Amino acid sequence: IVNVKEFLFAKTMIFAIEEINNSMLLPGASLGYKIYDDCSSIPLATKAAMDLVNGPEGTLSDISCIKPSTVHAIIGMSDSSPTIAVAKSLGPLHIPVVSYYSTCACLSNKHEFPTFFRTIPSDYYQSRALAQLVKHFGWTWVGAVSSDNDYGKAGITTFMEALQNEEICIEYSEVIYRNSPRDKILKVVETMKKASSKVVVAFATFIDLEYLINELLLQNITSLQWVGSEGWIYNEYLATEENYKVLGGAIGINIMNPVVPGLQKFLMKFIPTNIPNNTGLESFWESTMNCTSAGEENTANGNECLGSETVYRAVYAIAYSVHHLFKCQNMAVDFFVCLLYVSMLLTHVNFTTSYGETLYFDENGDPAARYELINWQPSKEGMIKFVKIGVYDASLLCIVPRSSCSQSCFPGTRKAVQKGKPICCFDCIPYSPDCLKCPIEYKSNDLKSQCILKEIEFLAFEETTGILLVFFSLLGTCFTMAVTMVFLYYRDTPIVRANNSELSFLLLFSLSLCFLCSLTFVGQPSHWSCMLRHTVFGITFVLCISCVLGKTIVVLMAFRATLPGNNIMKWFGPSQQRFCVFILTFIQILICALWIIVSPPFPSKNTEHYKDRIILECSLGSTITFCAVLGYIGLLSTMCFILAFLARKLPDNFNEAKFITFSMLIFCAVWITFIPAYISSPGKYTVAVEIFAILASSFGLLFCIFVPKCYVILLKPHKNTKKFLMGKVNYSYSGLLATSYSHVCDR
Repeated sequence: IVNVKEFLFAKTMIFAIEEINNSMLLPGASLGYKIYDDCSSIPLATKAAMDLVNGPEGTLSDISCIKPSTVHAIIGMSDSSPTIAVAKSLGPLHIPVVSYYSTCACLSNKHEFPTFFRTIPSDYYQSRALAQLVKHFGWTWVGAVSSDNDYGKAGITTFMEALQNEEICIEYSEVIYRNSPRDKILKVVETMKKASSKVVVAFATFIDLEYLINELLLQNITSLQWVGSEGWIYNEYLATEENYKVLGGAIGINIMNPVVPGLQKFLMKFIPTNIPNNTGLESFWESTMNCTSAGEENTANGNECLGSETVYRAVYAIAYSVHHLFKCQNMAVDFFVCLLYVSMLLTHVNFTTSYGETLYFDENGDPAARYELINWQPSKEGMIKFVKIGVYDASLLCIVPRSSCSQSCFPGTRKAVQKGKPICCFDCIPYSPDCLKCPIEYKSNDLKSQCILKEIEFLAFEETTGILLVFFSLLGTCFTMAVTMVFLYYRDTPIVRANNSELSFLLLFSLSLCFLCSLTFVGQPSHWSCMLRHTVFGITFVLCISCVLGKTIVVLMAFRATLPGNNIMKWFGPSQQRFCVFILTFIQILICALWIIVSPPFPSKNTEHYKDRIILECSLGSTITFCAVLGYIGLLSTMCFILAFLARKLPDNFNEAKFITFSMLIFCAVWITFIPAYISSPGKYTVAVEIFAILASSFGLLFCIFVPKCYVILLKPHKNTKKFLMGKVNYSYSGLLATSYSHVCDR
């Protein structure tokens, strides 16, 4: 069976040799050739190479072993595996092997293949190009399949190493065993079906890949994005309408195929279109060669049967090295001795082909790697087109060029826009007192070369100060709830009843709100938190002080009645007490409502206090209403303190006024010292001072008014009796006390 592809390669070599012999490249000399078909077999390739070196098997003799080789260079082979075998065999004989189609990266090892060269790029560069292509599209999770040969194994290994450098992960790597039982290919298909990655990189020959595609079609697995190597991405035999269901939109790397002048005309002599009555031969030619007969006007993908420029370049590389041998001959050295240096001379070959491409070999015997990027796209006629969408050149430096009108200014200088030019064009001049001012929310960096955002500062829940304040706020709430439970449990005892239990429970409720309202001051200010923190604070504290004021008035009226049987307490009974607390609190609610309607508090950025950071805080909105809220609290607390002070000398065993006096003294002292501390505190600590004042005054009321009573209830229960409360009352108040006690306790 004739391998049509290899046939065209051979004809391309003959074309190049005839072109060289008809030129002045080798004056007085000409190139000859012998052509063998290795049939992609390692034994046949090795035998053919030995025949070329030593002559036909029948002509061998003892003299042949000391004679020079009958050939001085071998061009071939197409497959990597036969090439590896031949290159290993001929390396010790210093006979160069120039391959036009073997791409295995392993052949770049000069220690193992010292005389190997090739005119097709190594798979090392193709693997890196595929990795960069995957990275370009942002795919970070891919699968991989490869052929079970040197081409596939070496290619996919290099590709996986390149993926690691690009920080791309590979989910699976499977091998296509074409000549193995079907179970193995089904295992590959099952792996692909279960995988979560939607991109498959196939480093395989088109024959192996076709075997896999057939199984994928049977199981209707068509939702994958394929990335291909040059082994199949440009293969028209694969590009059928059926296979497109799986491979549609495939993208990959293909070796560039420039047009060699005159080669097409030469090959036209051997193409079936010029042979009469070629029934079926042309179709066989095209499917085998993966091309369309040259000369057709409307080809499906533009891939005409034009041979291979890599074969053309391989012949010229040998010719140019032989050209340099004439210098060796001119030095009176035996020409056959000079021929031993063909391999060394190939290393220094550097020439430009007739179609304008420069060829040279690097230290590994590889040419510059240039690829074209191919994408499978359907045409209007329903055919599959191989569309060239880009070029990859590994010889180019990966340096992004800079393009700017002016270079960045050095520290100590500033930008000055050039007159009549865009803002990108500027001069750098030394700093002056008239420096460019940063926007209000920006500051200059340490080098004074650009403006950067200022830090945002507020009292956060996560920082130490915020955590401590939240802890004490919740601790105060828990203490208040504990006292409430004690009073509720002992609500029928004399000490609870004698201290106006209804107002006591209302006072404990308001103290809980006072502790909790401090939480609204912590965290990033928002529109709602700014309104809540000030209004809730004002209302809860007025409720609290109103209850304390009510208790003080009850005590004062009860013990200031001058005559027994005085009926003054009926004007300040439980209903009147509740109404008094409601009216006093309602006034504060009206003030706060007016505040929110007219000019409510709002979050703002304080950029004036510090130059290097922005303080997020709550602006008051209307300062007048805020002063009215604080003034009203101050008025009630002053009244409460005065009344409690007047009642401080009432009988000891029934003296709640003394503890109220202490609590209001602490309350007033805290808020008087709060004013200068609030003004002098920097940044977020202003809010911390405000929270501290709320907590301190709340703890003062809780401890001074309720802790002494809890002490008696829990630790001195013998004092929590009516007899004890009445027993030590001074004789001068005995009549009054009896009357007053009945009024207070009954209510």
